[in-house]
Amino acid sequence: MSAPSGIATRLPGDPPGGRRAVAVWGIGVSVYFVAIIFRTSLGVAGLDAADRFDINASALSTFSILQLLVYAGMQIPVGLLVDRFGTKRVLTMGAVLFTAGQLGFALSPSYGMALAARVLLGCGDAMTFISVLRLGNRWFPARRGPLVAQIAALFGMAGNLISTILIARLLHGVGWTATFAGSAVAGVVVTALVVFFLRDHPEGHEPPPVRHTEPAFVRKQIARSWREPGTRLGMWVHFTTQFPAMVFLLLWGMPFLIEAQGMTREAAGSLLTLIVLVSMVIGLVYGQVIARHHAARFPLALGTVAVTAAAWSAILIHPADRAPMWLLITLCAALGACGPASMIGFDFARPANPPERQGTASGIVNIGGFTASMTTLLAIGVLLDATGGSYRIAFSSVFVLQAVGVTQLLRLRSRAARLERERLVASRVEAVHVPA
Repeated sequence: MSAPSGIATRLPGDPPGGRRAVAVWGIGVSVYFVAIIFRTSLGVAGLDAADRFDINASALSTFSILQLLVYAGMQIPVGLLVDRFGTKRVLTMGAVLFTAGQLGFALSPSYGMALAARVLLGCGDAMTFISVLRLGNRWFPARRGPLVAQIAALFGMAGNLISTILIARLLHGVGWTATFAGSAVAGVVVTALVVFFLRDHPEGHEPPPVRHTEPAFVRKQIARSWREPGTRLGMWVHFTTQFPAMVFLLLWGMPFLIEAQGMTREAAGSLLTLIVLVSMVIGLVYGQVIARHHAARFPLALGTVAVTAAAWSAILIHPADRAPMWLLITLCAALGACGPASMIGFDFARPANPPERQGTASGIVNIGGFTASMTTLLAIGVLLDATGGSYRIAFSSVFVLQAVGVTQLLRLRSRAARLERERLVASRVEAVHVPA
């Protein structure tokens, strides 16, 4: 692969990559893969959960809201933990927690205990993706960063695919407890892989020690990351692009397709699967394009928002109560671009922060999409209860958050681009003076 336009082929201190890097990084990705299966398993079990715990739409949305609230709230602490203790320790802790949460969800006899289990699952889930991003940064050259991140997200979407296909079938074949408890075995397997085989970085590429002698170190670490326009731009890219698809896949897509569009559970599951498959393809395309042409990042992010908004508008203003199948397929294809577009946010934050702040900066970026998702999940649940089940009104809340996000993107774009160009020139000068 050629170096991206305007970026040095090899930066000082770049890790070599190679087969061992792929193997070690693959262990981290497997943890993320399982975490996504557990996270999205509720998306195909929403109606079953409503019946099992005898709850309404608002209470059902609380499952996902609480899980995402924990996830979003832990992103900066997790980033600091990754910077301080490394990937292996944090991933191990995360795998243990989300496995316990999935098992607890399987065995919960009441709504309250099920909520507690989803909180535990959210805690563990929160520790995975930032750790995988840092692992990729430690094992692969910087020019591979966009593609490596997109491939990690692709495996996450594969986990989503397992939920929409396998978990859904098992749920109606062997029942609630056997399905969720059986899936927890995968968590045990990946925990063992991390403990015995994962390494934080290749030999000879140890990161500089992070000094914690200052009493206000944590506050300063966060403040320095936040002051970077690239970090804030990355957060708003993540905020604006991720949530439409996450809300649809995580909870409200299946009820919308079955109750509002009159589809069978099998047909609705096929459309959710389409979102995941499209996302996997687009993720590879976006990763290759951005790796070669960094200037494409902002147009791809903004274009994804525009296409998603147009698709939702066509569905919600359609005169018939039920949209035609071709329009629903178009919507799901558009939603498939949301996940890959959200990954662009990390590629704005990466060059804006030094290695010792990568975890913290990634945590700030990751807050964006999950905050938007949590807000929209709540808004849809409340509006559904308030309007007697009007999905047209409930899903209109998507446009409000998109408008807020686009405003921030346009505000931050120029300053972030200028500072990134300055750093790029400095890194190329440094690369020229590195001894062969």
